[in-house]
Amino acid sequence: MPRAATVTRRRRLRIGVAASAAHRRGPAANLFRLFAPIERALEATLRPELYVVGRTWAAMTEGGLFARYDGLHRLPDQRDGGVVRLVALLVDDDPARSLDAIVYLLDPDDPSSLFPEGQAMKRQCVIHSKPFISTLAHAQEWFELALVAAGNPPDPLLAARFVPEDEAIALVAHDARKDAMVAFAGEHFALLSRFARRYATGTTGARLNALAASRGYATPWVHCLKSGPLGGDAQLAELLLDRRCGRVIFFEDPHVARQHEADIQLLERAARIATEGASCINDPASAQAWAVAFARRAGA
Repeated sequence: MPRAATVTRRRRLRIGVAASAAHRRGPAANLFRLFAPIERALEATLRPELYVVGRTWAAMTEGGLFARYDGLHRLPDQRDGGVVRLVALLVDDDPARSLDAIVYLLDPDDPSSLFPEGQAMKRQCVIHSKPFISTLAHAQEWFELALVAAGNPPDPLLAARFVPEDEAIALVAHDARKDAMVAFAGEHFALLSRFARRYATGTTGARLNALAASRGYATPWVHCLKSGPLGGDAQLAELLLDRRCGRVIFFEDPHVARQHEADIQLLERAARIATEGASCINDPASAQAWAVAFARRAGA
């Protein structure tokens, strides 16, 4: 069962929302492409509490989104601490206050994504095992899985996103998370094997191929790229830009300084450039929830 569905049984789902300027300007912007089609379903079924940073809130209300909805809450503008407050809510130990996920539609050319509060938000999501959702494709899929788990019919317009046989997926893990990645792949081996192609970087790829060999695969189960510090992240970024891979499951270790941080940011930037067709999941708990919900949606 998706974590979203589990949360709604205890209390209303609490989601932090923000969008870069390019993603909130006008009715054709990605903010409206995300919420306009599901607005009524969210209000009727999930009824989430949406904590929205100032200018994003203004764009939503001026555009008529959630006009009479009691779950829309305004935070200050980013320059007045709105994103800082999102991070504080994210890490709050009180279940009545803490956020369950962050949806932050990021423009790759928006320098505010590199501000300390934006970097801290991503890191704290990984530490606290909460989804950090920064692309349109990821946001559409995450809400679709939550709505279907809550009893809504699947959206036929998103059907193509749930045919793994037509897509590629990348499996990446830092050293401290490689055991978790192997365990995840082993538990969801049948689902991951349905994808048309699997990619992995460096040692992670070698370990996943060893796992597959132990299960009878005579040929490599994943296509191995270089290790991340030696260019694997850049190779994967190019795959995202070329639409040859649409999903990355990247188990990050947030507790160590990484000399190849720029390479990781390169990968994240590529996903945001390809925002309509790329998503990135960053922690084992979120990946576990995704795999269970995705398998049900894909008819596994």
